[in-house]
Amino acid sequence: MLSYKPMTLVRTLLGIPELRLRLRSGEDLLDREVSRIYVTELPDPSRYLSAGELVLSGLLWWREPGDAEQFVAALARAGCAALAASGADSGGIPDDLVAACVHHRVPLLEVPPDLSFAVITERVVLALAAESEGARKRLLSAAAEGASLPALLAHGATELGTDCWVVSATGRVVAGSAPGPPRPGTVLSIGGRHAVPWVLAVDGEPSPGALEVAEELAGLAGLARSREDDVRAAGMRVAAPLIRLLASGSADPATAFSSTGLGTDAQLRVLLARTPDPHVGAELLGELLAEHPGAVFVGEADGDAYALVETSGSWPEDWAATATETLSGLGPPRPAGPVLIGVGGPATVSGLRGAAEEARQAVLAAARRQRRVAVVSGEEIGVHRLLVGGAPDALRTALRERVLGRLLDYDDGQHTDLVHTVRVYLECSASPAKAAKALHVHVNTLRYRIARASDLLGVDLTDFRDQVDVYLALLIEG
Repeated sequence: MLSYKPMTLVRTLLGIPELRLRLRSGEDLLDREVSRIYVTELPDPSRYLSAGELVLSGLLWWREPGDAEQFVAALARAGCAALAASGADSGGIPDDLVAACVHHRVPLLEVPPDLSFAVITERVVLALAAESEGARKRLLSAAAEGASLPALLAHGATELGTDCWVVSATGRVVAGSAPGPPRPGTVLSIGGRHAVPWVLAVDGEPSPGALEVAEELAGLAGLARSREDDVRAAGMRVAAPLIRLLASGSADPATAFSSTGLGTDAQLRVLLARTPDPHVGAELLGELLAEHPGAVFVGEADGDAYALVETSGSWPEDWAATATETLSGLGPPRPAGPVLIGVGGPATVSGLRGAAEEARQAVLAAARRQRRVAVVSGEEIGVHRLLVGGAPDALRTALRERVLGRLLDYDDGQHTDLVHTVRVYLECSASPAKAAKALHVHVNTLRYRIARASDLLGVDLTDFRDQVDVYLALLIEG
């Protein structure tokens, strides 16, 4: 890490020969940073002061002993770096001003009577600009040498003299110069077109020169993100054939599994993200899985984004709920359109096709919730729905027609809704009393309708096996 800290110190000003400043108090305070200059002749300049300022004054406000207390106290409260005073019009620096500066611990620099404040201002501004430019050049040099994002932030913290962090829009700390969450301070946007933007958080309020350095650091963090995105994309290409096979569901993925480097007994989850733009879906999956301890492979296929996740260690039971909360909290620019994510598995390589199909059915269940963000795990879906959903479309259509055809035709011709009655009856565990209550009809009316539906269907709706067949057929969307 660099040991240089980009700041103009009070000590630095005393070392500029042409200024000829003389130290009158505060010898132990010379390492204070000077951030800007403020010239004032107000007796109480409190409302105009800022931390780190070098205050210049010709002491026009001083009339008699005791006047210095209010003025110096205001500088101390504001955290000013130092006071540079010229006593040309008052016969020198008043003793009570020196005493007040000693009492309030404000460095006091005496300005020669023949030295213009304009000269001091020019020299300090040049010094601040030089320090800022030097810090920016050192950061650029570190970035050009391929410094990782954590290393870049370590350089930035050294240059700024304070800690800094990169934080994603989900609140995840991507990297930082210090552990833990960022402390309150200044937040700068990090450029780039991403569904999950990043920001640079800098501890405290930087001076104008330090702010320029922070802005440079934010720009370099954006470049570092792009570079890491490229590296990650290259690493993900090894699993691209496997992702395509999982998306198609038409071939055994075991042939492409070896490219992942995982063992055949590894426990895996398949995640599918369906968004208007698959690139956005892939980025969202990457963000949600950024801190997952196992191997993660993200790719795109057939207009969707997929993630293959090694979960042999653990998988949080509340992952779907946590992911929903995280994505729902994304502020502008949030992804356009709904974000639907389905989770399948766990499974080993021999069960990956089934896990992928489970993820697809979970996405369909997420879509039925009609929310902007919905994340559904396969465990939330009944086995009967997964079995029906996994059947080929042609078979599903044929089964629905074979089992329900006559009942559907009857409802269409007679303008009745026996299909709905049968569905409610079966979802009430074939209890006439419960179904009648749910449909707001007399129980005898319910029994008549079920008997009529049984005749049309050619089955006994009081028989469990017939009930299963009819209910599975009802689950198939017409």
